[in-house]
Amino acid sequence: MTTASTRTIALLPHQFDLIEDTTTRILGLVSGYGGGKTYAVARKACTLALLNPGSDGIITEPNFPLLTQILIPEVEAALEEFGIPFHFNKSEVIFYCTVSGKQTRIICKSMERYDRLIGVNAAWVILDEFDTAKAALAYSAFEKLMGRLRAGNVRQMVIVSTPEGFKAMHRIFVKDAGEGRRLLRARTQDNKHLPPDFIQSLLDTYPDELISAYLDGEFVNLTSGSVYTSYDREVNRSRETLQPGEPIKLGMDFNVGNMAACAYVLRENDWHCVDEIKGGRDTPAMIDTIKDRWAGHHVTIYPDASGANASSKGASISDIGLLRGAGFTIRAKPSNPRVKDRILAVNMAFQNKRVFVNPDTCPETARCLEQQAYDANGEPDKKTGLDHQNDAAGYPLAYEMPVVKPTFESRSLRL
Repeated sequence: MTTASTRTIALLPHQFDLIEDTTTRILGLVSGYGGGKTYAVARKACTLALLNPGSDGIITEPNFPLLTQILIPEVEAALEEFGIPFHFNKSEVIFYCTVSGKQTRIICKSMERYDRLIGVNAAWVILDEFDTAKAALAYSAFEKLMGRLRAGNVRQMVIVSTPEGFKAMHRIFVKDAGEGRRLLRARTQDNKHLPPDFIQSLLDTYPDELISAYLDGEFVNLTSGSVYTSYDREVNRSRETLQPGEPIKLGMDFNVGNMAACAYVLRENDWHCVDEIKGGRDTPAMIDTIKDRWAGHHVTIYPDASGANASSKGASISDIGLLRGAGFTIRAKPSNPRVKDRILAVNMAFQNKRVFVNPDTCPETARCLEQQAYDANGEPDKKTGLDHQNDAAGYPLAYEMPVVKPTFESRSLRL
């Protein structure tokens, strides 16, 4: 492997600004999707490692899958591109690099476990996709890791993300803006290396209120007002009813004493919510209700994936196990999608007129979709009880119509 020397790499203007600025104490970059953030982050890490031989650096993602699947391969590619000798310790998730003859570590961690970094003295920290973590966790990680900048020649905190509303990144760079802080901004359109259809795919994928954030990199309020902004009682009104013997696709939410279910039928490619169950006592009681009410129908259940854990009855078999044992077909992944992703899938399904609700046969579902709002912490409110029916309605849609973020191969930026 070659030793580090002067290298020439092609960069977009905002990528160059992020890498070139080594004097701003707290440096940020917000960008729409496809803005080349991870590519820039990996090369920023290499630059800071070269400037701080013998000193540790820290780089994080909000969760471990993002760390292993996205960031680590990009950092490895950047180290090779920069000609920095390295060995990656998979169990420790640390790159051991050689810079100016000194061992120089790049420590890779999930932001969820930032507490494990409290004892590290580092020269630099990079927090990637910062705003996709919960605001309280992200800000706490920022505060604690700022306190670890105690080593090296160039000490810098770098925060990069697609904006997710007025969360931790907005607080750091807008609300608390001041000396020693600089925020760079970029739009998806600024990346001239994207595939021709990438921007259109974003427009087709996300509801209108998210485009300013995910395309233009703007801070917009994503956590106020109604949760299901795309649902309109009249626009999404169904007049369909359940027909004898037709298959039922049933979303189910587990809550002791307040079980909920929403029954869908298909009309061509459209989903119609035509019946509901509210206030169910427990899973065995729900099984009895389903068998009594929908005898003669094949029922496929899309349950809350948490029902694969301990049963709400405290029995040795899980709630999902009880449903499967009762003869129902189960459609469930090992874990639930993120709440944000499920809500996004439901809103897109309503906006694209793929899902309809009969408010005459499903009055509770229609009411809950209209009335559930966000709480003071920017999370869907659960105190009102409106979440149970909405969760049940959302599980089938998130399973069958998930919103998949458009992606592209970031290495195509290299010219």
